[in-house]
Amino acid sequence: MITTMNKLFGISNCDSVKKAKKWLIENNIEFEFYDYKKQGVPEEKLKKWIKQVGWEILLNKRGTTWRKLNDTVKDSVDEKSAFRIMMENPSIIKRPVFEIEHEILVGFSADIYGEKIQ
Repeated sequence: MITTMNKLFGISNCDSVKKAKKWLIENNIEFEFYDYKKQGVPEEKLKKWIKQVGWEILLNKRGTTWRKLNDTVKDSVDEKSAFRIMMENPSIIKRPVFEIEHEILVGFSADIYGEKIQ
């Protein structure tokens, strides 16, 4: 039987990512970690995420990366520009993104992880 390895995407020093990693380890859930600040986000992966959960969920409008963007860019953001912004600034992608089988979880919630994984 072939099993798909769970993949956790984020940034190593992000508190939400740290909480997710800790939870996964404590619950004996195997996963591979990808630091998209260091490794980048593969274009096809980001397209898949947008198709599955929508760019509005993935684009973190609460962080400093968003606040640093030009107001004109922020006021006119749509799917196409959001994709470009996320490719150019992976830090603006909400963290973590956790791929389990054929599902994607964005952000960390112990309750949701527990419900979806165990």
